[in-house]
Amino acid sequence: MSKKYEATKPIYLQIVDQVCGQIARGEIRPGEKLPSVREMAIQSGVNPNTIQRSYTEMERMGIVEAKRGQGSFVIEDEEIVGRLQQSMQKEIIEQFVGNMKDLGFSSSQIISGLESYLKERDHHDDSLF
Repeated sequence: MSKKYEATKPIYLQIVDQVCGQIARGEIRPGEKLPSVREMAIQSGVNPNTIQRSYTEMERMGIVEAKRGQGSFVIEDEEIVGRLQQSMQKEIIEQFVGNMKDLGFSSSQIISGLESYLKERDHHDDSLF
């Protein structure tokens, strides 16, 4: 089950982003054990060394902790998970605003367009029920 990876960013960082996204969405809970390096390598279709590098990077970030002989676990600190969510949100917003500014939109046009989009989306979501 090999996944597609972008050529512009190292695969180990893309795996970090994927796992962080799962943690931020609550798909992987604080204290939960991550798949072994070997399991994750098979799931991801990459070399185990790449997964080990991803896990090491998440340890460095303070998101994952390795327990000797047991594996790697998501940190049990809800505050760190909250900061991860905020960091990911900020990164997405920065990219979005940067793209919109590159297209020539002003801050007020970006806000207006976003509000319009969210209202339309909320209306669409409400009409499904």
